[in-house]
Amino acid sequence: MCLAAGLVLVLGATGAVAAIRDFQGRPVSVERIDREARRMMAEARVQGLGMAVIENGRVALVRAWGFRNVDRRLPLQTDTIMYGASLTKFAFAYMVMQLVDEGKVDLDRSIASYLPRPLPEYPFYAALEGDERWRRLTPRILLSHTSGLANFAYLEPDEKMRFHFDPGRRYAYSGEGFIMMQFVLETGLGLKVGDEMQRRVFDRFGMTRTSMTWREDFAGNLADGYGIDGSFAAHDQRSKPRAAGSMDTTIADFAKFLAGFSRGEGASSRSRAEMIRPQIAITTPSQFPTFLEATSPAMKAIKLSAGLGVITFEGKFGRAFFKGGHNDTTGNQAICVERGRRCVLFLSNDVRAESLYQRLTEATLGDPGMPWSWEGYKPYDHAPSGAN
Repeated sequence: MCLAAGLVLVLGATGAVAAIRDFQGRPVSVERIDREARRMMAEARVQGLGMAVIENGRVALVRAWGFRNVDRRLPLQTDTIMYGASLTKFAFAYMVMQLVDEGKVDLDRSIASYLPRPLPEYPFYAALEGDERWRRLTPRILLSHTSGLANFAYLEPDEKMRFHFDPGRRYAYSGEGFIMMQFVLETGLGLKVGDEMQRRVFDRFGMTRTSMTWREDFAGNLADGYGIDGSFAAHDQRSKPRAAGSMDTTIADFAKFLAGFSRGEGASSRSRAEMIRPQIAITTPSQFPTFLEATSPAMKAIKLSAGLGVITFEGKFGRAFFKGGHNDTTGNQAICVERGRRCVLFLSNDVRAESLYQRLTEATLGDPGMPWSWEGYKPYDHAPSGAN
């Protein structure tokens, strides 16, 4: 049922509006969600925002507001192509767990046993020559961000890859670890990650407008991006699949994945449980900078931990998990509570949207206990005077 340009309401099989409930299970009206989203978007100067709600493992609501291109006055719609950013890591980890189910990947087996040659003999990893700690790396370590590698090697002062701590010792966000896992699958097992993601994830859930690389049929309805100062950036047409974050998707499509994952489809119950099981405690007060050594009693209190491809915590409604996705013009966030199989999903082509996610979630669905400060979110109404 189309309500207005850029707005689509998901209907149940009977044609009735699917039930929308907050994290406590109380009914929430569509009108309230619309009203709060529009108000906060105006206050935070957000150009485009998509939101989905999952109830009992089913998509209950998909919404889109604002513009995919402001100058051309093109509305953002629920089937508009948006950049998935690091939400890609969540979907990639899910795909890897299918390989675990099939016995093709062992989470605790050294990557050395998968590769035909030692890792440093491959040009991209040559900087690790002489440091045998690479042999301690396993799929579990790579998927839980405990590799000891920087987020990306190019961020190092000399742009050379190095270990900052022994693999498995602590959490430190690393896209480089996910790229390495992709390298292991492609070089050691002969798999094409783009094809595997398409077959095992996107096709499985009917995500017809999602891909690990750019498709020409996306051009007619895609979102351009807007930075923290409102500056414009054209949508990046990524030509190579990257497990760390090349996925293009839509709010409607990724909601299907999130609902399917909440229902436990596609991977065994054991593998799904492993993804959201605490792998290692996270005690830092924030996710970035990645090698921060400070500790936070607040994060210990909620048992903040690395899962596989996601972050887990114990909130007021029990076990919950989340995954974000961010770049200069993108702000995405998925939050799920196991009880009631309830989730909220945000995708935005305007990074300023991140500043309203806490307020919008709490104003409509309640507070799931999400550690917003650890994610680095600063509410728009707490921004310094004069900030955009």
